[in-house]
Amino acid sequence: MIRFEQVTKRYPDGTTAVDGLSFEVAEGELVTLVGPSGCGKTTTMMMVNRLIEPTSGRIFVNDEDIATVDPVRLRRRIGYVIQQVGLFPHRTILDNTATVPTLVGWKKAKARARAAELLDLVGLDPATYGPRYPDQLSGGQRQRVGVARALAADPPVLLMDEPFGAVDPVVREQLQDEFLRMQEAVRKTVLLVTHDIEEAVRLGDRIAVYGQGRIEQFDTPGAVLGTPATPYVADFVGADRGLKRLSVTTIEADDLEQPPIARLDESAGRAAERLRAEGARWAVVLDADGDLHGWVGRDELGAGGRVRDLAHRMNSRVPVGAPLKQAFGVMLQHDAGWVAVLDGARFLGVLTPAKLHEALRRSVDADARGVPRGQVDFDSVADA
Repeated sequence: MIRFEQVTKRYPDGTTAVDGLSFEVAEGELVTLVGPSGCGKTTTMMMVNRLIEPTSGRIFVNDEDIATVDPVRLRRRIGYVIQQVGLFPHRTILDNTATVPTLVGWKKAKARARAAELLDLVGLDPATYGPRYPDQLSGGQRQRVGVARALAADPPVLLMDEPFGAVDPVVREQLQDEFLRMQEAVRKTVLLVTHDIEEAVRLGDRIAVYGQGRIEQFDTPGAVLGTPATPYVADFVGADRGLKRLSVTTIEADDLEQPPIARLDESAGRAAERLRAEGARWAVVLDADGDLHGWVGRDELGAGGRVRDLAHRMNSRVPVGAPLKQAFGVMLQHDAGWVAVLDGARFLGVLTPAKLHEALRRSVDADARGVPRGQVDFDSVADA
């Protein structure tokens, strides 16, 4: 969808902002451009909509050389979100959102209907927020409006320059969550500029790590964190890159251990005998369909009755496919030695700290070898 071919931007004073960039962004892919201030990432993005013209090289959008396209027409089919949002203070939120559809000739009713649809998509009730003006919204709400406005004419490409940088950390995380949910629904081709490696890792399908005017590594978040291509990249992503990688490594069924099981409707005495035979002190309690009900201790089963009368609720649970960081956080929150992993309500197994470590190691090794994670096996992480 977006292709750079040996693109250079050199200013009259001799400053080279970007030097010989060549990379591609696939349709529907979200690529984050990350690096320190002055490294050329914003210049790269602004060349895509010709707010900055390259000195040499070519840029293609949907296989069309943008140098041959009228800049105004080009910009009207590329969404653009900036940190300062840039809403018109004298226009309502609904009219702000409908700006681009109106400019490209949509009828007013259609443009406003599209604006209302997009406000709802970014979590702002159009009936409540549509009639308001920008100064009546919080910073986070204005950022949402900026995203909605950029999407209003249904552009295939979305450019985002530090879009969540002007809000506090809590709101920033909420906006990132909202944007990921929205991207899952609309699947735009996105270039997002940030200086924050954690934001780049969290949002990007792939990451371009910039040095001075050049891309030092262009790869998946897991690969950038697990196998930095250069000492510069390793230094930029930080010594805690292993912890950061927890947020981009998901839980898979092969990562799980299978603990002792007690059935909801079986007798406590029978369950206790089985646990003693297995040398287990506790069991996960499941119903007849394999859905998680809770847990029970072996000593408690001595009271007799049915397992259902003795089971405790299990709060330490996460869905399969959740990031390892989420599982680790749940373990800490509930002071638990493991976390139950579910597919809907169906119990799949438990993730222990040792298995979490193994999953992380397997993921790093898979990226280093260029093979699927399931093809990497560790008999024992402790011995690896």
